[in-house]
Amino acid sequence: MRLPKGEGWVLASAPGRADFLNTHQDYKGLPVVPVAITLRTYVSGRLRDTPDFKVASLNMKDSGERFIDSFHAGSPLVGGGWFGDYFRAVVNVLAKRGFLEGADGAEVWVESEIPMGSGLSSSAALEVSFLTLLNELYGLGLSTREVAELAYVAEHDEMGIPCGRLDQYGSAFGGIILLECKPPFRVERLPSNELLFTVFDSGIRHSTAAIHPKRQREIDEGLKALMEMSLPENVKAKLGYRYFEPKWEEISVGELEPYLKGIGETAAKRIIFTLKMHSSTRIAVNLLKGEPLPPDGDELLDKVRGLPRMEALGWVVNYQHELLRDLYEVSHPALEKIRGAVLEAGAYGAKLSGAGMGGSIIALVDMDGAESVLEAGLRAGAAKGWISPPGEPAKTHHK
Repeated sequence: MRLPKGEGWVLASAPGRADFLNTHQDYKGLPVVPVAITLRTYVSGRLRDTPDFKVASLNMKDSGERFIDSFHAGSPLVGGGWFGDYFRAVVNVLAKRGFLEGADGAEVWVESEIPMGSGLSSSAALEVSFLTLLNELYGLGLSTREVAELAYVAEHDEMGIPCGRLDQYGSAFGGIILLECKPPFRVERLPSNELLFTVFDSGIRHSTAAIHPKRQREIDEGLKALMEMSLPENVKAKLGYRYFEPKWEEISVGELEPYLKGIGETAAKRIIFTLKMHSSTRIAVNLLKGEPLPPDGDELLDKVRGLPRMEALGWVVNYQHELLRDLYEVSHPALEKIRGAVLEAGAYGAKLSGAGMGGSIIALVDMDGAESVLEAGLRAGAAKGWISPPGEPAKTHHK
């Protein structure tokens, strides 16, 4: 590692995360299941005797780009994809909440193993690792939950990026978690010691900001059309006009199906996606916990009931990718090629991770077949690939 160390320097890190289950659901208030990976972002910092912050990125330096930003609490964001805006946003959020009154600035160096724009939460790992560092440097006493929430506020509110909480909480807590995306944002750690993944960066870059608002708008259009129909009152009471308003957990495809033909094909697909994605995640969580499956449900239950646990989880992962591909339409030919190759090589299941239209593929594998799956994905065109058990949470590194 090339980051500065020694007297006065503190080293912190946070993992990237892959979208294990319930992708594109956190911003709707539905529970999600992220898995941290072993790729991490590292930050090394020390206090300065001035109020200014100096941040330098070794990754930006390596690529020949501007790699140093200097600012103080309250400085405006630069915009245009400037890497320093993530650090500015975090400092501004802390300052607005009174954590930095009278405090010195800091010098910070960052180096990340997580490819940017790959669907593996490079931005969340940056925010969470930086907050973990500042928590130590300033003795703020923030809990893991508070670090995750402040990182979310920095990206969502300060930077205006339409993300949910999945990335920041997944990076802060590590492992595999079930995150409830409605207040009080309950976090439950799920058993993960038997699980192993191969993760592939397709090399095709995407923008969350270009995908999420469009899908949210399409759902809103469908909901508006439904709310203007003469629906039974008990059904209409579960809906709303905005994508985050319905009581999605209480709605079944069957009770909406008679009305979906009247709202347009695209909007109907997005709403069916939301309901089926959530119901399949509930099945997977039961499998992860070793709990009995529901006595009845959708067509997926017939496929997984009675299967060994890993095979059943693989079915769910594949089912969720097909929903993302066919009903949310966020896959890409390059992702399909990689996915097909890794399934043929023996992966239990594989799906896209992140917003889609590029980014990454995550595959559920076993130890004996992991190398073969990794090689197959790379041969199929993945830019990079890794074998990863669930990663450790955000932390400081003490001698």
